[in-house]
Amino acid sequence: MLTPSLTAPPSSSSAALLPFSHSPSIRTPTFALLSTLSTPRKPQFRLRASMIEKEVPAAERPATFLRGIDEGPSNSPDSVRGRFERMIREAQDSVCAAIEAADGGARFKEDVWSRPGGGGGISRVLQDGAVWEKAGVNVSVVYGVMPPEAYRAANPSQNGNVKPGPVPFFAAGISSVLHPKNPFAPTLHFNYRYFETDAPKDAPGAPRQWWFGGGTDLTPAYIFEEDVKHFHQVQKNTCDKFNSDFYPRFKKWCDDYFYIKHRGERRGLGGIFFDDLNSYDQDMLLSFATECANSVIPAYLPIIEKRKDTPFTDKHKAWQQLRRGRYVEFNLVYDRGTTFGLKTGGRIESILVSLPLTARWEYDHQPEEGSEEWKLLDACINPKEWL
Repeated sequence: MLTPSLTAPPSSSSAALLPFSHSPSIRTPTFALLSTLSTPRKPQFRLRASMIEKEVPAAERPATFLRGIDEGPSNSPDSVRGRFERMIREAQDSVCAAIEAADGGARFKEDVWSRPGGGGGISRVLQDGAVWEKAGVNVSVVYGVMPPEAYRAANPSQNGNVKPGPVPFFAAGISSVLHPKNPFAPTLHFNYRYFETDAPKDAPGAPRQWWFGGGTDLTPAYIFEEDVKHFHQVQKNTCDKFNSDFYPRFKKWCDDYFYIKHRGERRGLGGIFFDDLNSYDQDMLLSFATECANSVIPAYLPIIEKRKDTPFTDKHKAWQQLRRGRYVEFNLVYDRGTTFGLKTGGRIESILVSLPLTARWEYDHQPEEGSEEWKLLDACINPKEWL
């Protein structure tokens, strides 16, 4: 029996970007908040299902989702908004192309949608391929106004500063979860986002703010130390280009965030994770987020190419399914993006697209001490420094 030796992770209030945290914010409009906000209809602003805007299918991808924004910062192609949208759409294209090439046959199904209040997104999902059980890579660019309750949920640190009235916002991001079929090939999640709020012209409801968030993390069923070291080395190299403190700080943040409290273990073997990041130069953080998104393919695809055809047994597959069960538990119980979307009546298919096609729960399953399965569980209970 394994004995956890870990400290409690930060409370949910420690990550200020509540609805946007982590992967299960992958959804047809990638994030929970993005798919649940609408213009309030009454003076009493309450976040309820009747306020939720429904996505509207679009016939084709627009050149940009930024058209028609009349308020807030510049929306030119050279603005932070314009450059971030261009980055996430290019990242979506490159990751999807790499996934399809590795699969060797399956193709992504694409849905384009728009949001009546402003913006839209592109959802791509691949299922039942040769390599991938399920892969989702989604982008979202939305804007409009949110009720003050939603802003408080998005940024708890500002609870005392939010006045009655709708809060203008802008949010954009890319979010992805990739579930391979082979139990020796790891699942990957990545998510990078940019968020702004603005003060209404007539009655200020929030201070002008902006922040970045995101991360990339690895969830294997079996440990190949060379694979995990390669993955973490790419994350460290990316971080070190900008700040030598980033990798150790964001690596610990990742370990603390993906923590299944009722199990006393992490969901996987970590990577990097950050939220509410605005204490550095805005252009530098945009470059950092871009570099992180561009590092996904070199961090992950070499591992997939190495492991996708590894022979496996029914026992290996059963263990992968048990670990997928842990993935489901974390996403449904603890992930702030998923729980926010479910509580506010978001589109279920969008909210749950990050879940695997299949998972397994066995009663009181305990891997044999010293086995490969035990080693994975031990690393999830006691996070390691891989570099």
